[in-house]
Parts: sequence; C-alpha cells; structure tokens
Amino acid sequence: MTQQKEKTNQPPFAILRGGYKYKETLGMRRVTTYCMDMVETKEVLYVLIRADGSGGNIRRINWKDEDLDVFGNFKWPVQMIQDSNGKFYVTDEGEHCVHALVDDGEKGYVAIGQTAEVQESSTKTTKIGEFGSGDGQLDSPSGIAFDSNENLLVVDTGNNRIQKFNKNGKFLETIISGTGEEALNMPWGIVVNHNNDILVSDWRNNRINVYDKNGKYLKSFGDIPKSLGEDHIQLSGPAGITIDDDGDIYVADRNNNRIVIYDREGKYVTQFTGDATLSKMGKTYIMSSPRVLRLREMSNREAWRKLRAPASVRTYGNLIYIPDFGCHRIQVYEKESYPLTKDEIFEQPNHPTLYNV
Repeated sequence: MTQQKEKTNQPPFAILRGGYKYKETLGMRRVTTYCMDMVETKEVLYVLIRADGSGGNIRRINWKDEDLDVFGNFKWPVQMIQDSNGKFYVTDEGEHCVHALVDDGEKGYVAIGQTAEVQESSTKTTKIGEFGSGDGQLDSPSGIAFDSNENLLVVDTGNNRIQKFNKNGKFLETIISGTGEEALNMPWGIVVNHNNDILVSDWRNNRINVYDKNGKYLKSFGDIPKSLGEDHIQLSGPAGITIDDDGDIYVADRNNNRIVIYDREGKYVTQFTGDATLSKMGKTYIMSSPRVLRLREMSNREAWRKLRAPASVRTYGNLIYIPDFGCHRIQVYEKESYPLTKDEIFEQPNHPTLYNV
C-alpha cells in the first residue's frame, strides 16, 4: 500500500521475509532540504520540503537523482498524498489547512544555496479547513490519508482528533476522538489497512492506535520486547506511518532516529537506523569543492550514514522510501519477501516454541 489512492489488495496469508536491502540515497541539502514526505510516480519523485524556518514546496527529482524544479507555496508543510486523478493534498500546520493542487508543469525556481521561501511558483491551490476547533476547522494538521471512498482523513493534531472531508473540502464528520485510555495526545500519522481499519500514530503517548472504519477504538500497540536488548528501545515520538502490500506496518520513530517495522498484528519485526551512501547529486557537489571534500573527510563517517529525525516513511511495491529529514535526503531500501498460502506454512502453535533456521 502507498499514500496514493488505489485498490487495496488482500495481503497474503503469511510471508517469508528474506530481508531488507539498502538500495541507494537520493537528494541532498539545497535540493531536498528538510524533506518531510514524498510521492512516487512513474517518471518523477515528488518530495515535500521545508525551508529552514517558514516556507516550503514540492521538489521534483527523478531516479537519475536529477533536480528538476519546484512548485507550490506552503508555510509549514507536513505530509502529502496524491489521489487517483493526480491531485496532491498537502497538510500545512502553519496555515492550519490542507492545500489541494496539481502538478501543472509550472516551473518554480530556487536560487542555489537559498531556502525554499525564496522560490517562485504560481501553481494554483485551494485550501481545505481553517484555524479553530469547530467542525471542519483545524489546528496544526499533520497526517493525511484516503479512506476506501477516497475521502480525506486528516489528523487534526492540535485538537487531538481525526476529521473526514470529501475531496472538494466539505466536512463530513469527526471520525475519531476519545477520552480516557484511548484518548489521542498530539496524533501525527495515519494510514488505512486492507480491512479499512484506521491506524494512527499517537505522538505523545508513544503508541499506535487502531480503529475500525467507523472510528471505534480497537487496540493499541508499539511495545518492543525488552529481551532484545538495549538497542531496541521503545517508541518515542512516532510520526509518519504506512503499510506495505504484505500488511507490514512501518513507523517513523522520530525521536529515536529510526524506522520501526511491525507485522499486521502489531508484533515487532525489525528496525532501520540508516545506511546512507553519497547520492549522485551529492557527489557532483562535493567533487566541485576542495574545501567541502576536506570537511567531509574530517567528518564522522558513522554518523552521516544514520537517519536523523525521519518524519515519514512510504512504500511502493517492494521499495521503502525514508525521507531523512535532518540529513536532507531520501534513503531507499528494498524488501525481499515471498507470499505463503495457508497450506505452505505450519499452523501457529498454542504454546511458545524456540527454534532457528
């Protein structure tokens, strides 16, 4: 599954996980600056970027790691999705709204070395929502996803709720809010699974909440077994969340600088902490400057491989894209997995059994 609206296929009965292979790094500072989110299309990768301060836009790059141009004007963008007609929806916590826009071919411009706030783009946008706490009003919205009818589910972070709009911006309902143990506390990410259940990353409660399609609370998960050791600490500030075609759940654990993977039931699988190599555009830039070459040689090589405060994670087929916010790049991984039928795997035992293969 991706953040694009498409038919949600039933995941396989079970899978054999072969592993997760690091593939490559795309982008660099001055191009994919403070990247928050991304959308993959056949020809172009759209990267949602922020300025160092107020400002932001959508950067177009490609698989050759070429900087194409930018479009859109935002104040403090958070997440981005694309519908079946190609329209983008961008949450903006600075303007307390959702921007709706299309890639109309308008070529924006950002001067080399400047931030996104000096960009020039006249791409037309419409806004959904306004600041407030009433129906259809928003306070610092963050995550956004489509339901099965391609309505918009918007994480209304400052109001601790999830609101539903149609694509024309009409308010439909507040689908998720609550009190007591199930109450949200600064929710961030959102995704809909193959059963139309809604998963929300609950930032300050450090957990993932699961609701049915009508917003009824079902359960929470996110704990990581302490038996795995000190390197496997608990969630701290879970942000973006997505689900792949196998039903596995990916969470951007922002304060811990990693991506955590759970299976469809919420059981911990593994984590990514970063394996970045130099991107093509990064190599071109660094090779052009003897000073930058020397500074890189003097830097901590172990540190620049790692993720730094990732705000989102996206999957397309077997590819996993991690917008590496603090390092201004996208790390790409490739998942190896094999679908299994019920007849191909032994039944789950009723008692714990330990064995290795």
